[in-house]
Amino acid sequence: MQRTIRTFSKETVSNLNEKLLRWAQQFETAVWLDSNKHNQEHSNFDAILAIEEFTSIQTDAEHAFEKLKEYQSITQDYLFGYLSYDVKNDTENLTSSNVNDLGFAELFFFQPQKILFIKNNQIEFQYLTMVDDEIDTDFKAICNIALTPQSSHLSEKKIEIKSRISKKDYHQKVDKILEHIHKGVIYEANFCQEFYAENTRINPLHIYEDLNTISEAPFATFFKIDHQFLLCSSPERYLKKEGRKIISQPIKGTAKRFEDRLEDQKTATALSKDTKERSENIMIVDLVRNDLSKSATKGSVQVEELCKVFSFKQVHQMISTVVSEIKEDVHLVDVIKDTFPMGSMTGAPKISAMKIIESLEETKRGLYSGAVGYFTPSGDFDFNVVIRSILYDAEKKYLSFSVGSAITAKSFPEKEYEECLLKARAMQFVLTNSNEL
Repeated sequence: MQRTIRTFSKETVSNLNEKLLRWAQQFETAVWLDSNKHNQEHSNFDAILAIEEFTSIQTDAEHAFEKLKEYQSITQDYLFGYLSYDVKNDTENLTSSNVNDLGFAELFFFQPQKILFIKNNQIEFQYLTMVDDEIDTDFKAICNIALTPQSSHLSEKKIEIKSRISKKDYHQKVDKILEHIHKGVIYEANFCQEFYAENTRINPLHIYEDLNTISEAPFATFFKIDHQFLLCSSPERYLKKEGRKIISQPIKGTAKRFEDRLEDQKTATALSKDTKERSENIMIVDLVRNDLSKSATKGSVQVEELCKVFSFKQVHQMISTVVSEIKEDVHLVDVIKDTFPMGSMTGAPKISAMKIIESLEETKRGLYSGAVGYFTPSGDFDFNVVIRSILYDAEKKYLSFSVGSAITAKSFPEKEYEECLLKARAMQFVLTNSNEL
C-alpha cells in the first residue's frame, strides 16, 4: 500500500501536541504515542499520531498470534494496536475466568489511513494515496485549532474509587504466594490488584493530559477505539525490533521521588544497591534472556545494561536492557509470541507464576500489563508494557486502573501493598485530586 509523504516545519505550529490530540478526537480510532522527549538510545520519534482505520483486525485469544501474523504479512504496512494480557492463553494451556467489566477486545490492530510523525523540528505526514489530497487541509485545520488557556481539570472530578481487593485480603493473598515460593513452585510472581469506579463520566483527553503532565513517561499513550480509551503513562518498553536486533527493557525495582534533591539522590542510590530490588530485576532478566533465546541466533542474547536506575517524575525505576539477534527464518510476530507477556508482569518460572496469579487476582487484567505499539512496513516493531494506565469505557461508564508488585522470598505483604499505592498515586491524583486510596 503506497503512502504519500509530506513534511512541514514544527516551528510553524504553536502547542503542536495539544492541537494534534484535540484534532484527533473527531475520529473513531486514534492512537497517540509520545516519548515525552526522553533521550533514549532506542527512540525513533518524539511522538506519533495514527488515525482512521483502512483495515483492522479484532479477535479473542484463540489463534490470536496466527491471525496477527497473517494480517501483518498481507498488509506490509504500518499497523498500530495492542495485545491484551489474556492473549497469553494462545501461547500456553492457560485460561482466564476472572471478572471482566471493561470488555476490551483481546487483540486489536489497525492500518491507519493517516499517520503523523513528530521528530525534532519536523512533522511528517504519511497518508495513504487515497486520502493524500487531504494533507494540506488537515495541516491547516490543525494549525487553526484554538486552545483555551492551559489549566488543571482536577476540579471537575468527583469520582469514588473502589478497591477490588481489601488490604486484609491482599495480605492473605501475598502470604499464599509466599507459600508457593517457599515450596519452590515459583521464585517470583507479579501480583496485581484493580481499583475501579462505576457510573462515572470523565473527559478522557483531559485525564490523559493531566496524567502525562505529572508523569511525562517515555511510552505515554492515548488510545481511542470508539467509546473505549486507554490513558497510559508507561515507563516500560516491552520489546523492540530494529532490523535483526531485538531489545527488551524490563523494569523491576521502584522507589519514590522527593522534592529535596539530596534526599532524592539518596533514595535513588539506595535503590541501586537494594539487594531485594536487584534480585527481582535479575530474576526477570534471566526470564527475558530465556524468552529471547527461542528466536535468537546462537550466542547473541546479551545483557547490555543491568539494574540501572532511571528517574521519572513520580518514581525512580530500576531498568535492565537485554538484546538478541533474530534468526533469519523467524517471523517477527513469533518473536512477540515467544516472549509474551512481558516477564516483569508475570514472574518466574513464567507459566507457573501466571497460573498462580490468575487464581489469586480478582479481575482479568485485559489490556493492563499487555502491550501497545506498532509495526513498520519494513518489519520492525516497538511495544510498551501497559502499566500506570487508566482504562475507560464511556458507554459502560466504567473506569479502571491496576497496579502490582513483584513478590519474592524477601517480600513483606505490607511493603508490597505500599508499593502498589505508590504506583497508583498518579492515576488516583488525576482522577480525584487526592493521593488517598
